[in-house]
Amino acid sequence: MFTVEEKTTIVGIAELRKLTKEILKKLKSHKVILTRRNKPVGVLLDYEEFLHIEEIIDAFEDYVLGTLAQERAKRKEKKFISLEEAEKKVGLI
Repeated sequence: MFTVEEKTTIVGIAELRKLTKEILKKLKSHKVILTRRNKPVGVLLDYEEFLHIEEIIDAFEDYVLGTLAQERAKRKEKKFISLEEAEKKVGLI
């Protein structure tokens, strides 16, 4: 196990089994990159950091979808059909 940046630690899968307690302590201040045969296979991070990342992703998705909806609403030359009409066209009803 070694630290490559101030807040990143790299750990081999075999080391993870041996040093679980120490690695879990590091999660409070570091992200931990898991490797197998010197290739990255996963990342461990503190649960609070995970929740923060999830919030950012959700906000970004909302922004993108909102922007797309606004752009579609501005298109006056495009004809929109209802869900029921679309289902009929593709033979679902």
